[in-house]
Amino acid sequence: MVLRIAMWSGPRNISTAILRSFGARSDTHVSDEPFYAYYLKSTGLRHPNADEVLATHECDWRRVVDEITGPTPAGHTIWYQKHMAHHLLDGVGRDWLEGFVQAFLIREPRAMLTSLLEKLDDVRLEDTGLPQLVELFRRQHAEIGAPPPVVDAKELLLDPEGVLRGLCERLGIPFDSAMLGWEPGPRDTDGCWGPYWYANTYASTGFAPYRHKDTGLPVEYEELARQCEELYNEMARHRIQASP
Repeated sequence: MVLRIAMWSGPRNISTAILRSFGARSDTHVSDEPFYAYYLKSTGLRHPNADEVLATHECDWRRVVDEITGPTPAGHTIWYQKHMAHHLLDGVGRDWLEGFVQAFLIREPRAMLTSLLEKLDDVRLEDTGLPQLVELFRRQHAEIGAPPPVVDAKELLLDPEGVLRGLCERLGIPFDSAMLGWEPGPRDTDGCWGPYWYANTYASTGFAPYRHKDTGLPVEYEELARQCEELYNEMARHRIQASP
């Protein structure tokens, strides 16, 4: 029996560090944003190295679903999948999620927006993934009758072991201390976009200590920040807390 985990995130939420953390487990296979090529093809957005992403990765969401619900590579018993919530466009079916345990990764909106604006020239609400995260969170909450696991990036960096232990307990798997460290550099399981987005992760060997990020947003993003905070707060009250 394979446990398939869908970890839903928005951009700039230390999601790749958590991918590394699960990838350090001997019982786990990991996948990196399998819907990204479909998302770029459908939206026409010109992200860094978009042409390479479209040429390298599957652009048909139905084939992506067939792959991520199919046999687990290398016979692992856990398949951890890092998903960006905003890649799940309205045209993508949701029925395939019935076979997954779902969890959610969030980050304080002003810090997230500041980081995202370092990569993109303009940011809209849908680019943050928060509307999609809340939609998926509400759906899963209703289906299982309880809030699904929520990890806040700040809480995780304040207490990596404590929050990961809490997450593993909620996912129904044992905590593995290997999750606290990894070798630096790229992975074969990374998408081809890694060199453009993962510089910090490539240099890392574990979770960095939490540092407050300067959130001096341009004034034109204040309303967007307010909208993001409203969505973030709905999920944040269910987050796994760092130890005092």
